[in-house]
Amino acid sequence: MRQVIVGMGTCGLSAGARETYETLRGLLEDKSRGLGDARLSITGCIGMCYREPLVEVRENGRRTIYGDVKPGRAREIVENHLAGGRPLADGIVYSEDASTGLIGGAEKEFLALQKRIVLRHCGLINPESIEDYEAAGGYRALRKALFEMAPAAIIEEVNQSGLRGRGGAGFPTGLKWSFAAATRSDTKFVVCNADEGDPGAFMDRSVLESDPHAVLEGMIICGRAIGSSFGYIYCRAEYPLAIQRLAGAIEQARRQGYLGKDILGSGHDFDIKIKQGAGAFVCGEETALFASIEGERGMPRIRPPFPAEKGLWQKPTNNNNVETYANIPWILVQGAAAYAAIGTEKSRGTKVFALAGAVARGGLAEVPMGTTINQLVFGIGGGIKGGGKFKAVQMGGPSGGCIPHTLGETPVDFENIPKTGAIMGSGGMIVMDESTCMVDIARFFLHFTQDESCGKCTFCRIGTLRMLEILERITRGEGALDDVDKLRRLSLQIKEASLCGLGQTAPNPVLTTLRYFMDECLAHINDKKCPAKSCGMLVDYHIDPAKCTGCTLCAKACASNAIRGTLKELHVIDNALCIKCGKCITSCTFGAVYKD
Repeated sequence: MRQVIVGMGTCGLSAGARETYETLRGLLEDKSRGLGDARLSITGCIGMCYREPLVEVRENGRRTIYGDVKPGRAREIVENHLAGGRPLADGIVYSEDASTGLIGGAEKEFLALQKRIVLRHCGLINPESIEDYEAAGGYRALRKALFEMAPAAIIEEVNQSGLRGRGGAGFPTGLKWSFAAATRSDTKFVVCNADEGDPGAFMDRSVLESDPHAVLEGMIICGRAIGSSFGYIYCRAEYPLAIQRLAGAIEQARRQGYLGKDILGSGHDFDIKIKQGAGAFVCGEETALFASIEGERGMPRIRPPFPAEKGLWQKPTNNNNVETYANIPWILVQGAAAYAAIGTEKSRGTKVFALAGAVARGGLAEVPMGTTINQLVFGIGGGIKGGGKFKAVQMGGPSGGCIPHTLGETPVDFENIPKTGAIMGSGGMIVMDESTCMVDIARFFLHFTQDESCGKCTFCRIGTLRMLEILERITRGEGALDDVDKLRRLSLQIKEASLCGLGQTAPNPVLTTLRYFMDECLAHINDKKCPAKSCGMLVDYHIDPAKCTGCTLCAKACASNAIRGTLKELHVIDNALCIKCGKCITSCTFGAVYKD
């Protein structure tokens, strides 16, 4: 049977996959075309977000994936590939022949350089079909955990694998499970943190949309290991498709006997409920997350006691993120040794990254721990859009930091990234080129954390505000040299005095900017110039006499009447009147207006 599969993750849908799907459905239902048994299906995100919408044709052991498939292109695929047996060579982004092992396509390097464990099913199965998941080996690990392994043996297997939490802290997962298992209680909880609030991060969302059963299976196994019969998935309400597919997967798992009472006749009970969060970044911190599930305002609690002793509703609780749970079924089926053989000595396995920003190939990538920044940016990401120059990468979200291109050979793992002053975090990686102002980036992330502070700690609530005010002054050209010392001093005080991880890590983007991009900061302070020509108040606008045709478009677009000139004569910008809105640049069709 031939299959036509449309990528229907959020990335695909936002690129127009719904229209592509409906076009294909109409064409395939047209019996006059003689397409025989061709069947239309959906899948999640394969990771190649930069080429969405994606359409795959499967036939006779061959996979052919087309990129940028709009309705018109979909019609060509049906008429040429399906009806005529002539694949469209110019649109193939990836191809694979099971009989020969040959791999091709314009974007084959994107997938060929990856090692997929968490993303093993993403883009391959229908996320809304439990039968697809089972056919791919799904729930084999659960059967093994229920009928072949004691709870202690499950924990030991996870421990031997070397899996560390993928939410950012990197705490050994097996050790964490053992703490919850050792605590005596009539009630225990398993919690999945799917809050994912970092700007530029979409790893967890894509896994939930593309392979929800893998996360459920990992949670059920954890419940068996620690002696819990109930779990919560805390997912932000801004992820409607992820929530929809999770809810469907939970109902399917209940019908198949993987959730509920006496799972598969094992005597073990376990069920799962989804709790929708309101998008508060602080609820990524586990004790604030627990408070939110309980119906309270999401604010961190003092530790100890730790969640393994008193977590959700003061009961022993294990909390891991989406990616951590998605690793568990693979580890139990393939064995701890197989997982431990991947990565580095202290950072085992793989890590999923969301490549965003100025990178040419934006999307999801899963690579062995220890892969360098350059390998991610250039090998998988394809370098900088438009052939620009790589300047820096921001890792770890608002809690992370900016790493300069000069440290591009740094291995991405739990040991080496912190040495740069950043953190690996949950896996967001924002790539920046020379048009990015690093001072403004620090201001952006500090504005985010300051805005998301729950306000419980004075240093976090007020200290980040003072830092933000300083950075805003600097980007306006009103900074002073002693502002650098003030930023450093406030950073240290906030890190030491804040209760939770949000406040403790909030200064990281600022500290790394001062560490690696001090010359750029001083240019803002001393020269009142932005080297990246990004900060509006620190640039002047000019018109190139060699390119100006006197068309008057820029003058008509100027809201402050700062442009002088008559029709077919050279125009001039009066920067004393200019309000730096940039409308002159966007309105000029000859590229005559530039910033300096």
